[in-house]
Amino acid sequence: MLSCAATAVHARDEKDPAWPMFRGDPMQTGIAAGEFPNRPSVRWSHSVKDAAFTTAAAIAKNTVFVGDDVGVMRAFDLSTGEQRWRFEVGDEVPIVSAPTVYDGIVYFGDESGVLHALNAKDGSERWTFKTDGSIVSGINIGDGHLVFGSYDGNLYCINPYDGKAKWKFQTDDKIHGTPAIVKNRVLVAGCDSKMHVVVLADGREASSVPLGSVSGSSAAVAGQHAFIGTYGNEVLGIDWQKPEVVWRFENEDRQFPFVASVALTDKLAIIGGRDKTVHGLDIKTGDPVWTFNAKGRVEGSAVVAGNIAIVGTQRGMLFGIDTKTGKEAWHFEAGESITASPAVANNCIVIGTDDGVLYCLEAKK
Repeated sequence: MLSCAATAVHARDEKDPAWPMFRGDPMQTGIAAGEFPNRPSVRWSHSVKDAAFTTAAAIAKNTVFVGDDVGVMRAFDLSTGEQRWRFEVGDEVPIVSAPTVYDGIVYFGDESGVLHALNAKDGSERWTFKTDGSIVSGINIGDGHLVFGSYDGNLYCINPYDGKAKWKFQTDDKIHGTPAIVKNRVLVAGCDSKMHVVVLADGREASSVPLGSVSGSSAAVAGQHAFIGTYGNEVLGIDWQKPEVVWRFENEDRQFPFVASVALTDKLAIIGGRDKTVHGLDIKTGDPVWTFNAKGRVEGSAVVAGNIAIVGTQRGMLFGIDTKTGKEAWHFEAGESITASPAVANNCIVIGTDDGVLYCLEAKK
């Protein structure tokens, strides 16, 4: 069991409500500022022909940044939906990693293995960094180190300002999930069925934890504990400092992979799966506290805002789930499959669909 003292989770500061990266923060907690107790309304939407939004957006300085599967990164005014700029990576190469915004720069990877750095203000390109495999991983930044994974099996660390490599750490297979950063350590899982704990400063491996299966998830971190889903139909609670797995959860009734990442509250690890269910698991034991029938596969990761977990399904429904009871608080019908994870900031939810519609939903006053 996990110790209570080690799993404190803190809500995002209301004075800094941005959503600058996948899962919102370096520890990949999926915690947002604001509250959505009632069904949000559409502030604006933007449709793109013959494209899909399958990755999460980023929100910073009243601007939404999002890529699509035909290789276009766009920036929209969060208030009005006006498109401020667009950048094409070329040859319709899909953008398959969620963008990260840091110090006026937008970072994202593409399917050809190129990491791009653009000026957030106008979309002009600053530099690129080439790997030997697709970049599906999001980008994380801590203490002047930019880290991400590639399908070439490497965890890369580069300088965020000039794109020069600092170090790389070789794993035994592809890296799909976004690395988490906590206490000068990088936590990353991948297709080698391990979660690696790597020293942020120099790329040395401090330890690793066998997962028992491949993982495409990002580790959500609270103190010395990390929570991650696997293709082995399990969700794991891990003490990354020991390191060891301290609990395992598996849906005994419907055994399907968990490709989404966990969202955290002080008491729960919340994750949806291909079992068409959203699970609220006790953060200390992994025991189910509640389950929510989503009636559709859940590929994207939930976001917690106040006492509401926001999660989309491949049935085209976006649900607001009461984290205390596991009951539906509201739903929004997007009309088409949702594979992407929501981005939440400034009392808005930004979510894209597989038929190329980007929604900005605002909380009711």
